Amino acid sequence: MKFTRTATAQWQKDLKTGTGTISTESKALNQAAYGFKTRFEDGNPGTNPEELLGAAHAGCFTMQLSALLGEQGFVPDTLHTEAQVTFKDGGIALILLIVEGKVPQIDSNTFVATAQKAKEVCPLSKALAAVTIELRATLIS
Repeated sequence: MKFTRTATAQWQKDLKTGTGTISTESKALNQAAYGFKTRFEDGNPGTNPEELLGAAHAGCFTMQLSALLGEQGFVPDTLHTEAQVTFKDGGIALILLIVEGKVPQIDSNTFVATAQKAKEVCPLSKALAAVTIELRATLIS
């Protein structure tokens, strides 16, 4: 399977006072605002590249985990993943994936091992291989 997805960014003016928008081909994001304050100062409403990277990684990882669980005969009731993207010294220093799952008939060791495999084979994890990606997995009973 091969496909291409497209996203665009528009920026006006200088780094600190400028503003921009980010859009996706699907229109899930349609001119979402972003700027210096939303990225570095938690200022104006809007998004930022690290948050978007985290959302993409959390989504990709969670789908991969669901697929791997399914291959083992487990159907999750819920999987919830938080991706914490740490920006430090001009770069992405760490991505921490925190996943909680409610999966009938699975034991904690199998869930954690499957989550670890999902982290390793998730396409976004592979693309981000130069970044340290940590995982915390919890099975909810």
